[in-house]
Amino acid sequence: MNKTVALHTLGCKLNFSETSTIGRLLENDGFEKINFDEVADVYVINTCSVTDNADKECRMLVRRIQRKAPTAMVVITGCYAQLKPEEIASIPGVDLVLGAAEKFNIGQHLKEITKGDSAKICSCDIDDVNVFTASHSINDRARVFLKVQDGCDYNCSFCTIPLARGKSRSDSINNVINSVRMIAEQGVKEVVLTGINLGDFTSPPSPLLKERGDAKITSPPAPLLEERGDAKTEAKMSSLMGDFFSLIKELDKVEGIERFRISSIEPNLLSNDIIEFVSNSKRFMPHFHIPLQSGSNKILGLMRRRYKKELYAERVGLIKTLMPHCCIGVDVIVGFPGETDADFKETVEFLTALDISYLHVFTYSERANTFALELKQVVPIPVRHERNKILRNLSYQKMQAFTGRHIGETRKVLFENANKNVYLPNRQGILEGYTDNYIKITTLNKPGLENNIVEWKI
Repeated sequence: MNKTVALHTLGCKLNFSETSTIGRLLENDGFEKINFDEVADVYVINTCSVTDNADKECRMLVRRIQRKAPTAMVVITGCYAQLKPEEIASIPGVDLVLGAAEKFNIGQHLKEITKGDSAKICSCDIDDVNVFTASHSINDRARVFLKVQDGCDYNCSFCTIPLARGKSRSDSINNVINSVRMIAEQGVKEVVLTGINLGDFTSPPSPLLKERGDAKITSPPAPLLEERGDAKTEAKMSSLMGDFFSLIKELDKVEGIERFRISSIEPNLLSNDIIEFVSNSKRFMPHFHIPLQSGSNKILGLMRRRYKKELYAERVGLIKTLMPHCCIGVDVIVGFPGETDADFKETVEFLTALDISYLHVFTYSERANTFALELKQVVPIPVRHERNKILRNLSYQKMQAFTGRHIGETRKVLFENANKNVYLPNRQGILEGYTDNYIKITTLNKPGLENNIVEWKI
């Protein structure tokens, strides 16, 4: 009989796409994929390490597996595994730790280990991770997460992602288009474009660069541009290389997918061209998730963010001018070192005035090997939690106001796979879906709704 494998994802949408790809690789190796709450032969946990809570959740899951299936093989991969492999290997029950360069070689590694041996660590120097591996979450949900970019060249003072993911790298536009066409053949209606720094997407080398012998270059160096003596060369090369704007313009032409969404994108990379394009597109949904992190320019500077709050407000203003119905989500960090009561008040007032739809609120937690650890004026933990609560309440108010403005409207809703764990007394399942502008709709599961886009009065 085939061995069984159960997979669990912690963290971002990109992690979901990679977990799904790992699952398909193991199925190709003969494993049968089952639910994580069942007893399996192998458990794979794809970890996040953005906050300390993500680390704690990983350890909690391993302990749960030990109680449920003590003879099962436990594999940990993802950001936590890359950052702290020895720490993970010391957790009782962990058999294999796979770093960033090895997660997609999981099948081969499983053949080489035996339960009961010391935990095997297959990690690497993150500077050696320079290959892009495509992944997507087909068969996991009606909305597919498609990874088009990985890694990050930014060095925000609170963030360990560059240490866990490596330098920014991207798929080619042609490969992305081929992936989308394949996904469309599976009957998928919506594709969510994901990446660690999605707006930094840069399609790999063009034939022009390859002719010069620079096959590994992902963006033309300044001397090369200067040698060509053409004032417009940089713009031409950018177009030839294929930036994020180029990518979405090409995807908008692909038949078979009815909806595209842009996941999180940095405000300094969300150009006016992108906003205007989405406003005129029938396939790209009116929904942006734009990290802010703080409404105080002082704190943004300490965070080493690449914009000020004025630019952020300008982006939101243009979106709402062109698309008043657009949903805008915001990431915010509370309790960053040096954040005074006045700084936090400035953030609250800034967010209150912005025409946004919801917040993802993160409580700052100290991360090893980050510049933020050197900053003084550490915010006490209770104060961090209180600030988190205040912003979560504001998020609730923002979402209520946003959805309230659309009550009575008829909008297109994509109903996703039925939640098999929720039933009414008549055993009829509950179905959930999202409007084009990301308002969540819940209804009874009726024939013809699941995985279909329908006109729906809110």
